[in-house]
Amino acid sequence: MQSELLASGEVEERAYFAQMAREVGVGFRENIDPRRLVFVDDEACVEMLGERDGVLAARYLDDAGQLTYLVAPNQPGWGSIARRDDREMKRRLKVVAPSALRAALIARSRRALTREAQGGLLASRPECSARDVVWPWQAYGLGMLTSLALISLALVPGLLFVLIHFLTVSFFIACSVLRAVAAIRLPKMASAPVSLPLSPDVPVYSVLVALYREAEVVPELLVALGKLQWPRSKLEIELVCEEDDTETIAAVNTLQLHPCVELVLVPPSLPRTKPKALAYALPLTRGQLVVLYDAEDRPHPMQLAEALQRFNEAGPELACLQAPLEVSNRRANMIANMFGFEYAALFRGLLPWLAHSRLMLPLGGTSNHFRREALQAVGGWDPYNVTEDADLGVRLARRGYRCETLQCATREDAPEDLATWHQQRVRWFKGWMQTWLVHMRQPRALARELSPATFAVTQILVVGMVLSSLLHALLLIMVAGLAIELASGFSFGLWQTPLLVLDLISIFLGYASFLLLGWVVLRPSDRKGFWKVVLFTPIYWVMLSGAAWCALVDLIRRPHHWAKTPHRRARAL
Repeated sequence: MQSELLASGEVEERAYFAQMAREVGVGFRENIDPRRLVFVDDEACVEMLGERDGVLAARYLDDAGQLTYLVAPNQPGWGSIARRDDREMKRRLKVVAPSALRAALIARSRRALTREAQGGLLASRPECSARDVVWPWQAYGLGMLTSLALISLALVPGLLFVLIHFLTVSFFIACSVLRAVAAIRLPKMASAPVSLPLSPDVPVYSVLVALYREAEVVPELLVALGKLQWPRSKLEIELVCEEDDTETIAAVNTLQLHPCVELVLVPPSLPRTKPKALAYALPLTRGQLVVLYDAEDRPHPMQLAEALQRFNEAGPELACLQAPLEVSNRRANMIANMFGFEYAALFRGLLPWLAHSRLMLPLGGTSNHFRREALQAVGGWDPYNVTEDADLGVRLARRGYRCETLQCATREDAPEDLATWHQQRVRWFKGWMQTWLVHMRQPRALARELSPATFAVTQILVVGMVLSSLLHALLLIMVAGLAIELASGFSFGLWQTPLLVLDLISIFLGYASFLLLGWVVLRPSDRKGFWKVVLFTPIYWVMLSGAAWCALVDLIRRPHHWAKTPHRRARAL
């Protein structure tokens, strides 16, 4: 088969197509000027790039201004050309290498791809776009709440104090109950498959990796992706780089790329975000299944095969499969240890329970496997949302799609320094705030499109986690204040003692549910040193609270700014 031969890398593409052109008696064109391609408009050019049968063709004005036809035939196409008796048609027909024609088509489509990446979701579903942080009625409501809080602080500070307590405690308890239920009712999970049979007629799988200032990790990334078990003729790996990121581009170009690997350059435009880059690259792919990875990821070799098996077993309502993320450097220090513990609780605990309960899944930012049809049906990624994964999880649920989890994990390294951890967590909190504000623009529509249980869980997961983090530091301050008053012999009123008890109970439940969920999902070998996690949890939660407040400020100052998290070489592949 031609596709297998070219994918093997044993045959040079240009030489193969030039020789085949001579065999069937037509000319071969090596250089293609994108400006001479003849299309009705740039959008038609984009459509050609997304052809699912793998055949690229285009009309072209040659150097003499004559209309010719460029084609990169598949295997059956050669026989069709050879059987043609029309000499004039054969004279006008020029065979080209697929990569050369594809590069010209991409160059011609730059403006159309950029327009769609920036404004596709905004044009099709403006109510789901985070370009505008808040709608007018939301701004009015937030302003009224702020004014009422300030007036209450001046006139009835005690009442405001009590209300903040109850608000904080309510969200703390709701989040704690969610974690506790997930820990107690965790579904029994099978072990990751060692191997899965792959038939020759598997679908094309598109792997998207957004890279920005990642020159250091590019070699390790390609080694990790090279271990994926999938027929190379049915695999396309797109390394998506910003066009002005010269260091990363140079790092990619110094390597000998496999024929299934392609470098996609995204023209500089606002917003400079990962989802905008992904939205730019998606039309350039043709896979029925699409997966995202980050630059530092090392996915399990059988992850694509497991995802295909799960998609085949389920109906079309299964839109996305989230692979668990595992931290490989937990032993580095306490920040990495807490990060890894938190990931274990989320990806091995909370998300599998949510999937088993058919509730909304807040996707992780990497290792998401999509049915292309479902991804396009909900509008793809929002370029203005800095946690496009959480937003996409809500939109999929609103359209009636389901998300589930895989067993084959993706390994990555956690941040080891406070600055990197803080920067990443600020972006996550800011994106969750964006997601809640976007989907609460029309609360009745959201409640109508989700089941009551899913609506409630969505509120707890998105606003509950953010608000409890914002208020955690305040809760600790209030508890400390009440404790100091009690220790100094100050006479408590009727409401102060119950509040202190309630605060202490809510804090205990929050810590306990977090630790319980993580403990349940940890492997026995990973439970060593668990006492350190217990002791560090209060400090870690204060760190989370600080990041949440910084995220709120960042949302107001620069809502669409993408805080880049630096990555370094992996400790082990």
